[in-house]
Amino acid sequence: MNNFYIDIHIIQTVPPSCINRDDTGSPKTAVYGGKTRARVSSQAWKHAVRLMFRDIFDQELLGDRTKRVTEMVVKHIKAVDSAIDDAKAEKLALDACKAAGISMDKKKEQQSDVLMFISNAQAREIARLAVEKNNGADVSGNDFKAALRARPSVDMALFGRMVASDPSLNYDAAAQVAHSISTHTVHNEYDYFTAVDDLSPEDNAGAGHLGTVEYNSATLYRYATVNVNELCKDLGNDIAVKTVKGFVGSLVRSMPTGKQNTFANRTYPDYVYVTVRNDQPANLSGAFEKPVTAKDEGYVKGSIEALSKYSGEVYKNYASAPAVSWDVGASSIGAADEHVTFKELLDKLETYMMQRLSETEVM
Repeated sequence: MNNFYIDIHIIQTVPPSCINRDDTGSPKTAVYGGKTRARVSSQAWKHAVRLMFRDIFDQELLGDRTKRVTEMVVKHIKAVDSAIDDAKAEKLALDACKAAGISMDKKKEQQSDVLMFISNAQAREIARLAVEKNNGADVSGNDFKAALRARPSVDMALFGRMVASDPSLNYDAAAQVAHSISTHTVHNEYDYFTAVDDLSPEDNAGAGHLGTVEYNSATLYRYATVNVNELCKDLGNDIAVKTVKGFVGSLVRSMPTGKQNTFANRTYPDYVYVTVRNDQPANLSGAFEKPVTAKDEGYVKGSIEALSKYSGEVYKNYASAPAVSWDVGASSIGAADEHVTFKELLDKLETYMMQRLSETEVM
């Protein structure tokens, strides 16, 4: 089967904000090209994407990363047989999770010892097997393990699952998400703020609280790629197509929630460039190894121009040009074959994937 990758490149400007903090509360940064850049971790943006999935996909196609796996199974046990009381359901769920190969916490036995990624479909099947076994059916530990391997959620197939205690339960991630970095040099700033005590006497001068918040503003380069063939292997073609469309839509429209109430920093991208690649993924962050400098029009135009120029050099010297590409945003300086609206991008991507996968099946 030919390689089939979807690359998503995004240029996005955020105003003063603290999207993703380090352990000291400062906005995360990275040194790239010898200069300090704003950074948003891949984990932060993947979490935002997964939250948006709840508005796109049916619960049956989603999962949870949690230590409370027995609670998920208990809920489904009660749905299968409401006559089972709570204590019995908890015992059946705990035994089923152990039989499935989930390592439980020694102190909090109803919880797994590490975060476990489990789909709603897997939890439901484990619950069904637990009830059948309770009713006398011949159900083995292998049956429970098989239930935990089958029917992964779309987010599990995209972002992977690692189970150290039982590697047979692992799923390789079909998607890779890069840490977002600013296309230019940044310097974190501090907001000195005061909070007023509303009930303080009029003759009591001064604030009730003083503090500082660290922030920055940046034009970010964001990148992600999806291995469509890997996704089809885990989910089947139809769900894989819906998953890629949902992933691209959520990646573009989501925003990590760090300090949003303070900064109201939710923005849309300035430019989106999506390519279909038949060789290998191509992260184009090299376009910004030399920081973009601000001109009268700011960083956005220079960032798009740098991305377009660099992508052409990569395609000329190292990699093949994309099989097809689309962009949304500044059409006059973009690099794509076709300039479209965001809705058109999602629809065209879906149509292309369906057609290509159907041709592969015929072959």
